[in-house]
Amino acid sequence: MSLPSISVVVIGRNEGQRLARCLESVCRTPGLKNTELIYVDSNSNDGSPELAASYGAQVIVLNAQRTTAALGRNAGWRAAKGEFILFLDGDTILHPDFANAALAPMLQDPSIVAVWGHRREIHPEASIYNRILDLDWVYAPGIAEFCGGDVLMRRGALEEVGGYDAELIAGEEPEMCRRMRARGYRILHIDHPMTGHDLQITRFGQYWKHAARAGHAFAEISARFRASDDKFWDAERKRNLIRGGFWMGSFVFAAAISAVRLTILPLLIWIALLLVMSVRSAWKSRWKSQHRPALLLLYGIHSHLQQIPICVGQITYSLDQRRGNRRTLIEYKEPAK
Repeated sequence: MSLPSISVVVIGRNEGQRLARCLESVCRTPGLKNTELIYVDSNSNDGSPELAASYGAQVIVLNAQRTTAALGRNAGWRAAKGEFILFLDGDTILHPDFANAALAPMLQDPSIVAVWGHRREIHPEASIYNRILDLDWVYAPGIAEFCGGDVLMRRGALEEVGGYDAELIAGEEPEMCRRMRARGYRILHIDHPMTGHDLQITRFGQYWKHAARAGHAFAEISARFRASDDKFWDAERKRNLIRGGFWMGSFVFAAAISAVRLTILPLLIWIALLLVMSVRSAWKSRWKSQHRPALLLLYGIHSHLQQIPICVGQITYSLDQRRGNRRTLIEYKEPAK
C-alpha cells in the first residue's frame, strides 16, 4: 500500500545519541524515506539541532522560557505539510512497519483520528525501574480514551481542536484526545509494535519524579473537566488520593507504633498487607507478562507504592495553584552523554 502524505515530527531536549538513533530509525523506514522530517528542539545544549540537520531534518529551535512537549509538537505539526502527522519522542526507535499498520484503519474509518501501538523499553534489563515501568506501556488493543506521545494523527483533527495545550507540562496527549472525543472522533490502539523507548531510570529519585509528574497531570487535567459531563481523570484523581493517602498514613502510623512499643510487629503487618495487596494486583495484571511471576509481583508492589509520589504530585499542584506558582517541566531523565 502506498502511503499518503505523512510528515514525521520528532521532539527532543538533550537526547544526544538517543536522537541520532531515533532519526536513523525514521530514515530506515521504507515508506518514510522521502517524507518530510521535522525536528523541534527545546533549548538543548548538546548539539542536537545540528545533529538533526545532518539527517536532513527541518530544525525548529524553541527559545521559550517555559518549554513543554506540547509546545514542541504544536510547532512541528503546524510547520508540517503532510495530511498525517507521525509524532515521535527523541528517545524512541520507530518500528519499520508501524506507519503502514497505523494508516490502514485510518483510511478505512474517517472517525479514527489517532492510532498508536505498543511502546516497549529498549533496555528493561538496565534497572529494576526500567523493567517494572516497561509493563506500564502495555495496554489492551481497541478503542481507547487517549494515546501517548508516539502516535499517527490526522492533521485535520489537530487543526479542528487547536492542537495540544502548550501550557501543560504533562498529560497533554490525553487532554487533547479528550477534546477530540468530545467531537465524535475516536482513538485506536492497535496490537502492533510502534516504538522502542529508552526510559533510563536507574535511581529512585528519577522514579519518584516520574510518578510525581503523573500526579501533577491527574490533578491539572481533571480540574479542567470537573464541571463537564465527561469528568476526565477525576475518578483516577480521587482513587489516587485515597490510595496514596492510605499507604503514606498507614506507614507513618505503623512506624510510630513500632517506635513507641519498641517492636517491629506493626511494620511487619504493614509489609504483609502490602504484599497481599500486591499479589492481588499482580494476578489482575498477569495478562501483561505471562510466565514471569517475580516480575508481576514487583509490578504489583509498584502499582501500590507509586501512589505515594503520584499523590504528592497532586498535592504539589494544588499548593502551586493556591500560591500562584507556575511549575516548569518535571524532568526525571538525565541528559545523554
